[in-house]
Amino acid sequence: MTLPAVFDTLRLPAVGAPLFIISNPDLVIAQCKAGIVGSFPALNAREAEGEPPLLEAWLKQITEELDRYNQANPDAPAAPYAVNQIVHRSNNRLERDIEICHKWNVPVWITSLGARVEVNEAAHDCGGITLHDIINDRFARKAIEKGADGLIAVAAGAGGHAGSWSPFALIQEIRKWFDGPLLLSGSIATGDAILAAQAMGADLAYLGSAFIPTDEANAVQGYKQMIVDSGADDIVYSNLFTGIHGNYLKGSVIAQGMDPDNLPESDPKAMNFSDTANKPKSWKEIWGAGQGVGAIDAIAPTADVVARLKREYDAARARVLSS
Repeated sequence: MTLPAVFDTLRLPAVGAPLFIISNPDLVIAQCKAGIVGSFPALNAREAEGEPPLLEAWLKQITEELDRYNQANPDAPAAPYAVNQIVHRSNNRLERDIEICHKWNVPVWITSLGARVEVNEAAHDCGGITLHDIINDRFARKAIEKGADGLIAVAAGAGGHAGSWSPFALIQEIRKWFDGPLLLSGSIATGDAILAAQAMGADLAYLGSAFIPTDEANAVQGYKQMIVDSGADDIVYSNLFTGIHGNYLKGSVIAQGMDPDNLPESDPKAMNFSDTANKPKSWKEIWGAGQGVGAIDAIAPTADVVARLKREYDAARARVLSS
């Protein structure tokens, strides 16, 4: 299937995943200018009580900056941006954030933790498309039944909330019945891995951890350096911190006085994405990352990271075609 026209300006078949706390307008704009989709969670834009919605200010900044860039670079326009909506029932900002995204004609909507017909309808009404992230085939079918345009297969090894299925199994089961836009997430941090995702049947790769140690990312220096210093063995899979299983840096767990090899199980019903969610202060220092961190060896500008991925992708394509 041909990808929707919104992806025509991509210079690399990749999407920068929305990173909780870390993704901000500077990172999104840099990703889009470099030629991949930049994204952020709507909930990252948190304003103080009584202040105007910060989400609106972020969308204005991103839209205006990308418009200026496109006017100056008509032959190589920026890639589109995306906003991630947490659809879980505890998100008490969802309706407000949907209205703001609709007002600003957000081109790509990424939905997580629940498929909702009204979110898809709002995106379509303003000319956008929706991509829903899933961890198994059952959730994939539900998302499409409720009107999502495409799927993000979050396989084993992905940073933050992640599934346990092998990417081979997940992609092959979805492709048995779905020929629409399909993205793959899970340990993708090189251009070779982006090409491998396409070879498996995905249209685009979905990368998160590679953009944490970038100059533009809203991550503390210690977090960025730990990504650079870590490998796959430094990742722990646990549902303790949010109620949903995800991958985190062992070093950050140890720094909070916990044993990463003996973490208790959490009740999934404890998930809470409301503005007033009361989580232990120390858990704000638990840092998500995927098993692909071993490929990341420097803190660098986002443009340099995308340029590296593009060089690796092109070299991998040439190598495969010549074999």
